[in-house]
Amino acid sequence: MTLEIDTGTGLMPVHLWEPSSGTGPAILLLQEIFGVSDYIKQRAADLAALGYFVLAPEIYWRLDETELDESAPDLLERALAVVGRLDWDTAVWDSVAALEYLRGRDEGVATVGFCFGGGLAYNVAAVSRPDALVSYYGSALPGLLDLEVDAVSLHHFGDSDAYLTTDVVDQIVKTVDGPENEIYRYPDAGHAFDNPMPAFHHAAASALAWERTTAFLSHHLPPERGSR
Repeated sequence: MTLEIDTGTGLMPVHLWEPSSGTGPAILLLQEIFGVSDYIKQRAADLAALGYFVLAPEIYWRLDETELDESAPDLLERALAVVGRLDWDTAVWDSVAALEYLRGRDEGVATVGFCFGGGLAYNVAAVSRPDALVSYYGSALPGLLDLEVDAVSLHHFGDSDAYLTTDVVDQIVKTVDGPENEIYRYPDAGHAFDNPMPAFHHAAASALAWERTTAFLSHHLPPERGSR
């Protein structure tokens, strides 16, 4: 389902997946640099099947770049060009507007983000305090470590990530670690290892990280919470 929500400065297109139960907590799902791609839509469907309302906003909507050709040989270059034109602070507040839309359901909400969305989810968690945060290899994290995130959080990193090197991840880990937080590193996995594109995908790391993600969400934001 596609609808629009009011950001205060315009109507942002968002995609919504509902659980079969019709009730339950919500997840704000934030895209990679490739937009709300088939991969992101599949992850949204996976989460909805677990019992969550899932909302994925079109973060590029102000740039009129909501649909990137996923079959284009220069997809990565095009995506990098688009994200280079994006105003980060505006993207954060657009995401917060989406989070507040979900919070209005009063059944709990988590933020989940991949790559670009992993950093965006972290920033959103710092300013809007969801119940939980899941960040997959958040590419913007090195520049966000001065922010304070109170939400319990789960972070995934690949040890062969060319964008977030081992030294950088070490620094991130020192900053984001906490009593209830979970941080995992995956040997031989590179950046975007959960993405099914052959250039990125690491099957073993993807499967294990997803198992940990669903367990984390089930513990901190159980789907049955909404029906009680």
